[in-house]
Amino acid sequence: MLSPRSLFQEILDHDESYRLFCSIAAGGEAQGGWENGRIAALVPESLRGLAPRIARHGADEDKHGRIFRALLRRRGLEPCEVPPDTDYTMLLERQGIGLAHERLRSDRPLTEQDIIVYLAHSRVTEQRAAEQMALLVRHFGDHPELGRAVRQIARDEDGHLAYCHEELLRLAAAGHGDTIRRTLRTCALAEIRVHRDVSLAVMARTGRILGWSRSRAALLAAGIHAVYAWERLAGWRRMVTLRMPERLDALGGPATAPEYA
Repeated sequence: MLSPRSLFQEILDHDESYRLFCSIAAGGEAQGGWENGRIAALVPESLRGLAPRIARHGADEDKHGRIFRALLRRRGLEPCEVPPDTDYTMLLERQGIGLAHERLRSDRPLTEQDIIVYLAHSRVTEQRAAEQMALLVRHFGDHPELGRAVRQIARDEDGHLAYCHEELLRLAAAGHGDTIRRTLRTCALAEIRVHRDVSLAVMARTGRILGWSRSRAALLAAGIHAVYAWERLAGWRRMVTLRMPERLDALGGPATAPEYA
């Protein structure tokens, strides 16, 4: 049966596919930690109040990377090199989404426009992350090996998403509404393409590791294309709407220590 639970259970039960999954996740989280850390250091003076929240966001992402590496160590595995066609964060950068790493490596302060780009990019990608972690919690929240990890990361991703909603709405009220709407739409349409491409690449590599038949691989690829078609038609809109979250100031405190490192 091709259910999300059965597919992930198959990945979890095989050391090499599990190693690939955790390595990709750890690499993406570590990259997000570095990006947020640099953005926090370069926030313009007019938005300095955001710096502690951006730094907290980065600390959370670093923590998630440590959690995924700890899950590998528990299995006696070392991280593998992340294949370029599965590197979600770098593929988004190549699409011109978010702030370029070259810009973040400089010491020149960011602009308010840069911060809007950062928050819009984060709002879109955190939507994806929150949905994926919610799926894992639904199917593996009580799993003895993964349960605590996925629950903790899911809580953090929900907080990141709430923070993006709150800050973008505040900036929209300050007169940046049109820019925010345009930037969100551009980010969302690019993200769904990159997510499709990364999903196809991950499934292809996983299928080779697990020895999937051509028919099974084709069926999974067709499912990924079907999800993309729905997102291209209408699903992207969920990534661009803004609502004041129930949980305000979600990143107002220090990052919690990981339980798994």
